[in-house]
Amino acid sequence: MPELPEVETIRRSLSQHILNQCITKVEIRWPGAVEDYEENPFAETVKGLRIQSIERRGKYLLFTLNEGWSFIAHMRMTGRLIYHTQNHEPEKHTHVVLKLDQGEVHFTDTRKFGRLQLVRTEERLNWPSLARLGPEPLENGFTPDELGKGIASRKLAIKAALLDQALVAGIGNIYADEALFRAGIAPERCANTLTAEEVVGLHGAIREVLQEGIVAKGTSFRDYQDANGEKGAFQKELKVYGRGGEACRCCGQPLEKIRLGGRSTVFCSSCQK
Repeated sequence: MPELPEVETIRRSLSQHILNQCITKVEIRWPGAVEDYEENPFAETVKGLRIQSIERRGKYLLFTLNEGWSFIAHMRMTGRLIYHTQNHEPEKHTHVVLKLDQGEVHFTDTRKFGRLQLVRTEERLNWPSLARLGPEPLENGFTPDELGKGIASRKLAIKAALLDQALVAGIGNIYADEALFRAGIAPERCANTLTAEEVVGLHGAIREVLQEGIVAKGTSFRDYQDANGEKGAFQKELKVYGRGGEACRCCGQPLEKIRLGGRSTVFCSSCQK
């Protein structure tokens, strides 16, 4: 699933091509890709409107159009937004095509979990999935104190807490594992047992690993690509995620792999306490 660095990379790469362009036509090849398709005439509404900006909130992309309309894109597990400079034959799993003044954007999703949602711009932050999101981890409002308050009453594993988008927006399995390793905190630790010093360390690790992920243009294993169809490079820098059974790059001990909250979790039992 694309996480904050991947979604931010898609936002940046799309913005290079489609800002201020007019949507001239919409082809909906699979109606299920559009939330509330029957009630919201997505294609008819956005046709003729101009893309004014693209913003990110957590793992969501918010496309601001003129005339008070927006649409929200959530890639979920395997969704992609790819820009093509000219008419391009859609792939098998391309569900929506936005034709523009120059080029077109294809929303492609192999597993069909991703969605586009048409909303009024003034109402979009009240859309249920966005309204419940916690602070943006790379913004100034996300402080060690804020993180500490968020986990103070949570009697669950710290890894599970980090995956809760209401605590902090945009972190998924990859960057949770990596941040916990950098902070030296075991993923099974109960969230409310972290000391003030550990919270400060985890806060710094979260911001560090996300920023590095953005610089590397995300992590690519299978489906993820940016809007130019290019893969990220952060998979080369991963210390624990996807490396269960391999040697820890700090101490040499084999990394452990467990299921935690239904998610695969990799950590070093020597370096993380």
